[in-house]
This record gives sequence, C-alpha cells and structure tokens, in this order.
Amino acid sequence: MWRLCDLPNRIRVSPGFCLLTAWFALDNGWELLGTVLGAAAVHELGHCLVLWLLSAPINGLKIGIFGAELAADRRGLSYPGELAAVLAGPGANLLCAALLTLLGGTRWAVFSGANLVLCAFNLLPVRPLDGGRALYLLTAWAAGPAEGEKAVRWAGGGASLILAASLVWVMVRTGGSLWLLPAAAGLLAAAGRELWLGGLKNS
Repeated sequence: MWRLCDLPNRIRVSPGFCLLTAWFALDNGWELLGTVLGAAAVHELGHCLVLWLLSAPINGLKIGIFGAELAADRRGLSYPGELAAVLAGPGANLLCAALLTLLGGTRWAVFSGANLVLCAFNLLPVRPLDGGRALYLLTAWAAGPAEGEKAVRWAGGGASLILAASLVWVMVRTGGSLWLLPAAAGLLAAAGRELWLGGLKNS
C-alpha cells in the first residue's frame, strides 16, 4: 500500500481534468463541484477499502477527464475478489446515499443525489467504467475470457452510442449544457473503439 510520503508521486492529475472542473464550476458553481468531487472521493475510497482487505497493493491514482482510475496489482485476485473490488466503488456511493437519507433527511439531499448518480453512471456496461469491468469479469468467470471480451465490446459499444446520442439531445434541448460535450465525445470514442475492435475480432 501507499506510504504517506509517496502520495505526491503516486497521484497523476491530467490538465484536461483541471480545465473540465474549472469549466463545470464556472457553469454550475463551486459548491456543486465540491459535492460531485466528494461523491467521487467516496467512490474511490470504496475501491481502496476492498483492495486493502484483499491485500492487493495500490500503486497509484490517475485522475483524468473521464474520471479516476486506481492502478492496483490485481494478479492475485480471483474473479469473485476482483468483482468485489470493482463493485465496491458504486456500492460505497449507494451506501453513503442511503445513510445520508436516513440520518439527514433533506439536509444532504444534493450530496445523496450526487452519490446515486455516480453509482448509476459507473454501473453502465462501458469500459473503463466499473459496469464494463464487472460485465467482463462475470462473463469471463462463467464462459471464459474470450466471451467476456466479446460481451463487453458489444454491450459497451451499443451503450456508449445510446448515451452519447442522449447527451447530445440534452444539450440541444437545453440550449447549452456544453460541459456535457466532453462526456459525449468520450462516449463516442468508446463506442468507436469497442465496435471497431469487435468488428476486427470477428473478421
């Protein structure tokens, strides 16, 4: 696991992430940005806790325009163990939202909502989101890695196309919301990558 003195060298933040967060804050306010980042921190802590319990070393954290990704040594994990680590992030968001709803009522409604949205978004069957990784692991566990790869490529490609089209529709209908543009572009890129790779695999 990390030593405290190693943390600055283990965390990588992309310039694109800094620009996107600044853009989001200017458009939606710094308070909402803090709420979203807080929900993201809960998410990553969920992953870290399960990886720590499974004795899987964490080597670093990359924070980019499409979210955060933990670099961990998963070679010693079984399919169930890796699946637990993958689903721990959305699970932490769901648990946090449930606890805040029970304890705080409407006081923490926005933070609870941010956790629920982040949980749902990360469960989409799109790589590198947790849902895409979970779909691969479940299918590979049941039918082998080749079938897992095929399932996540086609499911991820289709879901990415639908979501990208939905985000573009929202931007057109609202007459703005341009901070959704990076997400739409990323989903289109994911769709192209997955469907193109799927087509090559079957050719």
